[in-house]
Amino acid sequence: MCGVASIFKDALFNAQWLRAAGHSLSGGAEVGECLAAAREIRKPDGESWFAAWKRLAEGALTAAETSLAKRHRVSALSAYLRAANYFRAAYTFLIGAPPDPRVAETYRRHRDAFACAAALMTPPAERIAIPYEDTQLDGYLFRAADDRIARSTLIVNGGYDSTAEEAYHFSAAAAVARGYTAIVFDGPGQGGSIIERGMVFRPDWEAVMRPVVDFAAARPEVDASKIALLGISFGGYLAPRAASGEPRLAACIADPGEFSLFEEFRSRVPPFVAREIPDGNPFVLALLDHILRRRLRHTTEGWGLRRGLWVHGVQSPLDYVKLTREYTLEGRAADIRCPMLVCSAENDEIGATARKLYDALPCEKAFVTFSAEEGAGEHCEAGAREVFNQRAFDWLDEIMRRT
Repeated sequence: MCGVASIFKDALFNAQWLRAAGHSLSGGAEVGECLAAAREIRKPDGESWFAAWKRLAEGALTAAETSLAKRHRVSALSAYLRAANYFRAAYTFLIGAPPDPRVAETYRRHRDAFACAAALMTPPAERIAIPYEDTQLDGYLFRAADDRIARSTLIVNGGYDSTAEEAYHFSAAAAVARGYTAIVFDGPGQGGSIIERGMVFRPDWEAVMRPVVDFAAARPEVDASKIALLGISFGGYLAPRAASGEPRLAACIADPGEFSLFEEFRSRVPPFVAREIPDGNPFVLALLDHILRRRLRHTTEGWGLRRGLWVHGVQSPLDYVKLTREYTLEGRAADIRCPMLVCSAENDEIGATARKLYDALPCEKAFVTFSAEEGAGEHCEAGAREVFNQRAFDWLDEIMRRT
C-alpha cells in the first residue's frame, strides 16, 4: 500500500501536516504556505513545529487585519480562515496531561481568528451556545442562504483533538455549499470544552447529542425531520453511539467507523499482551504499563497516549487502556435505526473495526472504502477531503430526498 508523498520522515508529523494543508479545499490553508512551514521544522521536534505554524498563523492574521481595515472583506475572510487553522496546527504537539500553557493561549487565538472569519461569511455564521447539563457547548451554525427556510441539516461531530472551528473545514463548508444548514460544536473532551472547562469525554455520547438535537430542532433554519450526524475520526465511534440512543436522527455517517476503541488498541499490541488486557496477568500488565510510560516521553510515538490521558482525565497509560472498554458499540449497534454510511480509508488503522460496526447494523447501511490510489487513503481522507465529501453527500442527499 502506498500513501501520499511524504513531507516528513516521521509518520505522525506527515499526517498532521497533511491534515492542516488539506483544509485548503475550504480556504483554511495554502499549500505553499504549509510547505514553507515544513521547511522550518526540525524533525520530529515539537518546539520547532509550534514556532513554524505560529509564525505562519501570525502572518496570516496580520494580513487579515490589514485587509479588513481597508474593507477588503473577501481577502480578510480568506486570511482569517488560514490564521485560525494554522494556530490550531501549532499547538498540536503541546497537548498532554497537563497541557502546555501555550495550548490554551494558542487555542483562543485559533477560536478568535475563526470568529472573525465567521462574521465575514455570506451569510454570517452564528456563534451558538448549546445548553448542556449545568454548562454549555460552544459552536457555530452555518446557513446556506440569508433566509430562514428550514433545510436538511448536518451536525458535524469532531474527534479527539479537533475543534468546532476545524469541523467547518472537514465537512461543514461542503454541507453549506450543497444547501444544508450545518452545525458544529465542542463536546466534552473537545476544543474549548476540555481546554477551558476541563470537561472530559464520556462514552454515552447519546447524552451529549440529545441537547444538540434539541437545539437544532428548535431553529427555524433546520428541518427537524432531516437532521443528519457526521462523526469524524474518534467521532466515528461517537456518532454511531449517539445514533443508538437518539431516534430523531435521519441519517448517520461514521468516518471512519469505529466499533470498539478497546479492540482497536488490542489490535496494535502483541497477541500475548492483548490476551491479558485489561485484568489478566499482573506481570504482563505491569510490563505494558512500563512500556507505555516510556513511550509517553517520545514526541510522536507517545502523542496519542498523552492526548488520551488529558481528554479522558486519567493518570496512567494503563488507566487509559482500561477505560477504553467503555467505548464500544457492543449491544448498542443493534439499536441504530437510521440509515448509516460506514467509511474506512485504506491506510487508516483507526478504522480497524469499521467492518465489524457495519456488520452489526440492522438498519439500512452502506460501506465505502477510500483508497491510496485515489489519494484518499489516509486518516479522514486528509489531502483529498472532497473525494470523501462527494461520496458522503451523494449518499446523504438521496437519504434526505426520501425522508
